[in-house]
Amino acid sequence: MLSAEAGTTGNSGMDGTETPQGGAASGMTFEGLVMLFGTAGLVHLGAAPDPAGGERRVDLAQAKQTIDLLELLKDKTAGNLTTAEAALLDGILFDLRCRYVDAATKD
Repeated sequence: MLSAEAGTTGNSGMDGTETPQGGAASGMTFEGLVMLFGTAGLVHLGAAPDPAGGERRVDLAQAKQTIDLLELLKDKTAGNLTTAEAALLDGILFDLRCRYVDAATKD
């Protein structure tokens, strides 16, 4: 079990383990969620290989949906993010938007 100094909530799970403070037992963070969506956006824009097949292909509809989800996340969390979380989200959104415009105008 984790000690109080390690940042636990003190709530035991069904298996007797402690749940880390601030999130699920998996350790997922807001930054991790944003990076997950950011990576998906890069895959859909052909900037990163698809993990399933290793190929690069552009899917603008999926890329736009990923950008829209990140924008929704930004809107819904406004005022509740740390400076670092907001900067990460803004940076990833900026990068994906620029890449989207580049990919959309290549056709």
